[in-house]
Amino acid sequence: MVPLFVPGVPGGPELLVILVMLVFYLVIPILVIVAIYNFLDGKRGYESRITALEERVEELESEQR
Repeated sequence: MVPLFVPGVPGGPELLVILVMLVFYLVIPILVIVAIYNFLDGKRGYESRITALEERVEELESEQR
């Protein structure tokens, strides 16, 4: 006969609490950090793209003269 309760091993409710804590303490902060990084990186990407486009416009205008 297999015992339903093994001393020292967490059961269903305890595992659920551990899983919820894992989500709150690890997953949510990681998602926030990734979102902030992508937001800031996107801003920098636009600035470099705009600079490249401005340089290209200057080249094209100088060729027309």
